[in-house]
This record gives sequence, structure tokens and C-alpha cells, in this order.
Amino acid sequence: MIDGTAATATLVVACCEDDPAITRLLDEALAAAGHTGLFARSGAQAVQRFADDARIDVLVLDVGLPDMDGRDLCRVLRANGQQAPVMFLSAMGQVHDIVQGFASGGLDYLVKPFAVPELLARIGALARRTTPFEPVQGLHLDPQRFALRFGEDAHLLTPTEFRLMAELLAHAGRLVRRGDLISAAWVPGAHVNGNTLDTYLHRLRTHLRELGASATVHTVRGVGYILRGT
Repeated sequence: MIDGTAATATLVVACCEDDPAITRLLDEALAAAGHTGLFARSGAQAVQRFADDARIDVLVLDVGLPDMDGRDLCRVLRANGQQAPVMFLSAMGQVHDIVQGFASGGLDYLVKPFAVPELLARIGALARRTTPFEPVQGLHLDPQRFALRFGEDAHLLTPTEFRLMAELLAHAGRLVRRGDLISAAWVPGAHVNGNTLDTYLHRLRTHLRELGASATVHTVRGVGYILRGT
């Protein structure tokens, strides 16, 4: 068993981790600290269990999940309305890995193996931080089908379209710079010109229009884009 220090507040911590040993460690650590742990073992399971759960105070996401990158999972959860602050767990501790974690919406990044007291301290610190945003009403992403849903209707997206929409929805109502969209949707080092990005954004606008969604992607010329209701 793990000895935990007394918690200043009881938290609900949602964890997505596919390693049974680390899941067990997280479960014991959270319980010893007086917190409630919720668990998923894949990205799809995490979206199903966590996206609509307003009880969650902190999300702890493994980067190397079996069905998706944990950083993409963060974007999908944000796109589907989950606002809890995110900490990533990863065996990858290079600077560019950490930078990508923060760029995808995380507020903390802990490299494996980690010390339990540090994990609990960081969770407590994250719970005191908030990153509110206004999700676009009725729009959701389905990572199992790679689909954009509005009400009962859905459009299948390409992987690139899906990542772009996830990034825009995760920052709904706020400016997303062109470079950040490219970083979110294409692999590092990919050559993406402005016309390519514009073509994909035109496709997203078409999807939104055909779904009947009361939202569109607005252009801030020379800077970036904003997804918001019309």
C-alpha cells in the first residue's frame, strides 16, 4: 500500500492509462490521499467516460495510449466540453515532447517513472487552476468513427480534418494561430503551405454548413482562425 499525505480537498481525478501496474499505482495513491479515481484504459473509453462528467477536477492522461496519442485525446476531450485541467504522463521526456504536451492543452507534464508525492502535489496544484472556455453548443467529436456530430447527424472526417476540428473546438471562441493549427494536425516537419491549410478549413466549413450547425470558422486575416457560433 502507498502512504499518502492528508489532502486539503477531496478531488475527482480521471486517469487514462493502459499499463495495469501504473493504473494500480494511481488508484492506490489517489485513495491514500483521500481522492476519488476514475479510470479508462484507452482514448475511446476515456471520451465515453470522461467527456460529459462535470465532477472531474483533474485529468491525468498517458501520452502513449493504444488507440491514440494522449495529446490528441486531450484535444478531443476539450472539443467535447471537458474543461478539467490536464496533466500528461509519459516515458518521453525530451524538450520537444514536453512542448507538444503543453501545446495540445496540458498544464503539466510528468515523466515516468515518477515519485508519488510529486504526482499528488502536482494534482493538487492543477485543481486550483481553471481554464474555462465556451464549447460550441451541440457539436461533438466521435474519435471511434472519426466523425463530427451535430445532434443526431454526423459527418465522417479525414484524420487531418479531425485533428483540425479538435484543435478549433478545444479553443472555441478564441483565436487559434495558423502555426498552432498546423502543429496540431500534421506531423512535425511536414511541409504545409497556406493554401493547404485553407483548403482543409474550407472543408470544415462545408461540414458545419451541411450538418446545420450554428457555428463557422472565422478568419482573422494573416493571424489565424476562430470557431464560434453565428
